[in-house]
Amino acid sequence: MINNNRNMIVAIGTSTGGPRALQRLLVDLPEDFPAPIIIVQHMPKGFTKSLAERLHRESSLSVKEASHRDRLKKGHVYVAPGGFHMKLKPFGTSIEVELTKEAVHMGHRPSVDILFQSLADVGDIQKIAVVLTGMGKDGAEGVTYIKEQDDSAIIIAESEESAIINGMPQATIDTGFASRIVHLHEIGMTLTEIVRRRG
Repeated sequence: MINNNRNMIVAIGTSTGGPRALQRLLVDLPEDFPAPIIIVQHMPKGFTKSLAERLHRESSLSVKEASHRDRLKKGHVYVAPGGFHMKLKPFGTSIEVELTKEAVHMGHRPSVDILFQSLADVGDIQKIAVVLTGMGKDGAEGVTYIKEQDDSAIIIAESEESAIINGMPQATIDTGFASRIVHLHEIGMTLTEIVRRRG
């Protein structure tokens, strides 16, 4: 379990083109990656479980479709199930996943904004939010809220050069809060450097 006073969380949001981007990003991470990773991929119910299983097979990390009340562990990856919003909730010295059926947000459930906003409300932890390829602007409100709550949070947007659809990354960049704009092929390395330097 992670202790929310001394650790960090990586939250990733993506939509169109996301499965391929997630595969590349996770493959580039070492098996001893020292933080949990939580993912919202816009997908309907029934597809996210197979996505998580595929990412688990192809990367060196432990990847699963998130379940209600999962407690986050370092080096584990949690994919929001289609049809549910995924939030983070402190539980003692740990952080739990909370799955809800709240209203669809910007046409999506799960929503990147909803995940990011819940991350922002978790205190005393290094927050890293990553927005990958996708249509629309889900995630932009979330990163804005994160930075308003915690100026030390790191926001990474995929570069236009590598994004299949640049809507979501560009919307994040347009907030003015993107700490880094990074080609997909370099995001894994960038995350590893950040978490090891701050860990």
